[in-house]
Amino acid sequence: MDRFDGIPEQALAWHDAGKGAVLATVTETWGSAPRRVGSQLAISGEGEIEGSVSGGCVEGAVIVEALEALEAGEARNLEFGVSDGDAFAVGLACGGTIRILIEPVGSVMPETLLRDLVHARAARKALAYVVNVASGARHLDSEGHQDRFRMDRSGFEPDGETFVAIHNPPLRLIVVGAVHITQALIPMARIAGYDPVIIDPRETFGSETRFPGETILHDWPDDAVESLGLDARTALVLLTHDPKLDDPALEKALRSGCFYVGALGSTRTHAKRVDRLTEAGFDADEIAQIHGPIGLDIGAAGPSEIAVSIMAEMTKVLRKGA
Repeated sequence: MDRFDGIPEQALAWHDAGKGAVLATVTETWGSAPRRVGSQLAISGEGEIEGSVSGGCVEGAVIVEALEALEAGEARNLEFGVSDGDAFAVGLACGGTIRILIEPVGSVMPETLLRDLVHARAARKALAYVVNVASGARHLDSEGHQDRFRMDRSGFEPDGETFVAIHNPPLRLIVVGAVHITQALIPMARIAGYDPVIIDPRETFGSETRFPGETILHDWPDDAVESLGLDARTALVLLTHDPKLDDPALEKALRSGCFYVGALGSTRTHAKRVDRLTEAGFDADEIAQIHGPIGLDIGAAGPSEIAVSIMAEMTKVLRKGA
């Protein structure tokens, strides 16, 4: 999941309110399935819903099965074929097949387990919800499945019985430098599912007029990134082209576990940056985390195209690794 959808939270709220709740999760797909593995739909005992497992193709049938499962206190594994006509209706070229796991909260999914998951999500802690569909064993795991966490990829393990649902914190983009590239990059990042934050102590640059509705911090960059916290779901992009502003944040980032660190500047500028960081005590492996010059080499010209190249490189690193 690229950002919080609030579905486990809503299921817990319905359960706590005494309405009863069920979580339906896409566990497998074949063909042109409408929703990715790990997508969820929460259903209350009163028929309220939050989320989606098929873009609307089979929701009605899933709700009926979920309410029956809630009454019976049992898990169910469902399989649906999505016809070409239904697929077209939700914007796909052709149909496919989806498998969905139905889990009533309390009788099947332990309430304490769901509550722990919700608390972890609120604290930006990555967790895997692991269920063996044959034995019914369920637990939360934060140590294993590192490739799944990195690629944000839920799915079955090779045994065909153990399903791993990845619950990552929302993606976050922190940009140091409220420049023209930033004006193009922020809306692109929002579309891609990032929660963006802009850092620039220069209030003339980082103004509400230039970035309406955005979160803007006028603190010194190293203080700002430290207060925000940096983690494996955070991308840090440095665009001021000024070492006095970029370097303090960069030094925090290189030992933080950010999945992406990119810095604007030419090859010559980056070489000087490497020299400064080496003098500051960073080793070659730490410095190698920096993508500089920033962005994929697509021959970008102008702020908007540079922003496209940055988004492309961030996506490549997120999904395929550095």
